[in-house]
Amino acid sequence: MGPTTTGTVSSRTLRLIQPHVVEEQWIERTIPSGFVVVEPKLASICHADLRYYGGLRKPEVLSRKLPLALLHEGIGVVIEGKQAALTEGQRAAIVPYIPGYILLDIAPEQCCPACRGEIADNYCSNSRFLGSSMDGIAQHRLVLPEQCVIAIPDGIPDEIAVLAELCSVSYRAMRKVKEFLPNSRVAVFGDGPVGYITAAMLHHAYGIERERLTVFGADRAKLDYFTFANTEMVQSYDFSSGGSADIVVECTGGKFSESAINQGIDLLKPGGHLIAMGVSEERVPINTRDVLEKGITIYGSSRSSDLDFREVLKVMAEQDCQATLRRLLPDTYTVVSQADDFAGAMESALAHRSWHKTILDFHW
Repeated sequence: MGPTTTGTVSSRTLRLIQPHVVEEQWIERTIPSGFVVVEPKLASICHADLRYYGGLRKPEVLSRKLPLALLHEGIGVVIEGKQAALTEGQRAAIVPYIPGYILLDIAPEQCCPACRGEIADNYCSNSRFLGSSMDGIAQHRLVLPEQCVIAIPDGIPDEIAVLAELCSVSYRAMRKVKEFLPNSRVAVFGDGPVGYITAAMLHHAYGIERERLTVFGADRAKLDYFTFANTEMVQSYDFSSGGSADIVVECTGGKFSESAINQGIDLLKPGGHLIAMGVSEERVPINTRDVLEKGITIYGSSRSSDLDFREVLKVMAEQDCQATLRRLLPDTYTVVSQADDFAGAMESALAHRSWHKTILDFHW
């Protein structure tokens, strides 16, 4: 079962065939009713893309996922659309999370608890995600539901708008503790792009001022970018004193998740909240004794929905927010017009792991 199709479009797709190998393929995409065609213009590379490209996921995961066009952070131009809000030539943010009820062409209440509103709407069991469970932004024609293509306001330049997906994920994570934020002291663990964006959203979207926001990291040069927050080096901070934060957000992932989560538990006051955002391929041991003794609530948060994008774009229209986000941008963008360009950009990002985002400028 699925939506009625209204036509097809050929998409020049840059697909990861196996780790480190990208192949150009022309794929015929159907255009269901209620969907639009978008030509990607700018995209940024996520660590999730690098894990696929570098073969850093488990072999059974790679065998199930590949071949796959990567990328889920990006913007484009509407090539074909029916609704008035999405006219041809309109700049648009791409929402990579596609709810299952749209794909199945059924009423939301017939799909799953998320679509029925019983749990958060970004946890649909029938959903698909660009660059993970379906071909992503690395193609010259994307076919997406109208709901997942959001017009970019005129006041937001392309280089800022391309960060909308990353901002929306952090914004979404904070919604879990929104009611507590006005009177809370918040600590963010992680001095990378996810930590930076999360701290930026706490400051610009939720109004957490510097005196109530502390970022913990391991690299002083990176922490110096966080001018809107207090900063602390984890190597020299005494976590044994504890009890100084109401909310902790873990944005490290990988091998650093264990220390960040446990230091966050040390830091939290009784009744505090810990939000885990970092992704780890391995299981992470945590200090359950103090979780129990302090009555700490732990949330996991991953991905976002179109509702988060719409709210984030309002915040991104503000000049002070744009100035903060601009620090993440590189001096130059990487032009991509063929498979070798894309593979080269991925190899460079994998080798250098710059603090700044790698921005791809597609010339189809």
